[in-house]
Amino acid sequence: MKITEENVAEQLLVKNEKALFFIVDEYGSIIKSIIKKYLGNLEIIQDECLDDVLLLVWQNIASYDKNKNSLKNWIAAITKYKSIDYQRQYKKFLHQQEIEEHMLVDFNNAETKIMENTLSSETEQLLSSLKKEDQLLFLQHYGEQKSIEELAKEHGVHRSVLYNRLSRGRKKLRTAFRNRFNN
Repeated sequence: MKITEENVAEQLLVKNEKALFFIVDEYGSIIKSIIKKYLGNLEIIQDECLDDVLLLVWQNIASYDKNKNSLKNWIAAITKYKSIDYQRQYKKFLHQQEIEEHMLVDFNNAETKIMENTLSSETEQLLSSLKKEDQLLFLQHYGEQKSIEELAKEHGVHRSVLYNRLSRGRKKLRTAFRNRFNN
């Protein structure tokens, strides 16, 4: 049987798949333009919405009344409201993503601050076993990541002197560390 504008609704009622192809051929451009109006350039969501519109037409054709509206307008209304639903879902998804991202950033910031405070107080206690000038040298070299060459120029000493001071300092710190945790 040939599907026409007059019998397409009846053929959808008896679940003739050719009628659905007719809907896509006849009203596909209208459906796509309505979806695009509400969903912009979100092509993945547009395709999903199009599939849902066609499924709704297929499943709910019994609620179509040709005395109230044309099939074209009925399908356009279904498309509009399904597109709006997808738009809301997408906005809700984006909002949820923002909330999760903020929560993760806040959690990471709090965790970092706790670690910094813990490390800084423990580091200060360990570094207190060194002379003030060696403490400064350790902080500049290991904390600020300054090279030995930079530090040698700043302090006006030879590189070998800095290597010796860092080596002796590490030995003192190891001893202080062992004493702290063995007691």
